[in-house]
Amino acid sequence: MMGAEFVPLSLTPLLIGICVAVACALPGNFLVLRRQALIGDAISHVVLPGIVVAFLLTGVVATWPMLLGAAGAAIIAVAAIEAIRRLGKIEPGAAMGVVFTTMFAGGVLLLEQSDTSSVHLDVEHALFGNLESLIWLDATGWASLLDPVALAGLPVELPRMAAALLAVAVFIALFWRPLKISTFDEGFAQTMGMRTQPLGLALVIVSAIAAVAAFDAVGSIIVIAMFICPPAAARLMTNRLEHQVAWSVLFAALAAILGYVIAGYGPLWLGYASSVSAAGMIATVSGVILAVTAICGPHRHRGGAAKEA
Repeated sequence: MMGAEFVPLSLTPLLIGICVAVACALPGNFLVLRRQALIGDAISHVVLPGIVVAFLLTGVVATWPMLLGAAGAAIIAVAAIEAIRRLGKIEPGAAMGVVFTTMFAGGVLLLEQSDTSSVHLDVEHALFGNLESLIWLDATGWASLLDPVALAGLPVELPRMAAALLAVAVFIALFWRPLKISTFDEGFAQTMGMRTQPLGLALVIVSAIAAVAAFDAVGSIIVIAMFICPPAAARLMTNRLEHQVAWSVLFAALAAILGYVIAGYGPLWLGYASSVSAAGMIATVSGVILAVTAICGPHRHRGGAAKEA
């Protein structure tokens, strides 16, 4: 992959994949430690009907309608979970499972009945995204990185995901200490006057922003994987949160790079004629990384969540 071909065809999909992976892995560290890892799964299910409804109302796939649609769907999901829990007197996990799977199925049905032929929005796109198609047509080589005219033609998904990654990183940096303390000892955090419930809600909102920003480019499969696999693998490498976050970023970026390369060239190396889904392969590689750390990680025999902070 030389510059003349790599920059226009592969650079932007690769960068978008890295931004998606890291933006989901960063809040995923705290979700995993708080035993809320499936919130990432839940978010990826809930956003689909909201995004589809936003598209049907506006006719375009754009950031703000997507965010507003996803926010509306999240509010409906929370209200439905609470209603089912109270009226049916069942435990919250079961109520969450019912609501999230029902809403995702409803989103799929809406997609099948909608005319989305003019945009990249269908059932397959909802699952795997369209990462491979996010090429930089105006680029001619590495010099295009300094060309304002060429830069104006960057796929909109790249600045969107870069902004989402920046927002996630800034949130974690600003609230690092309260996030750290409340994650390991919520009771102690409350005695220090920290408002742990709003902080937990803010963490979920930031995770939702990352998931919605990523949805158009990579679909729901990679979002679910990146919220869980890199942080869980990093947890098996260290007992220190700072080191865990660093490991998770490394694993997320590694999964994005290896997954993209293997998806495009792996089948060719094996003699097959076509490539496979980049998003699907990135998620698969992240699972392989988790499996390797589960076998070889220095803290794989941990009996429970350590209290080191």
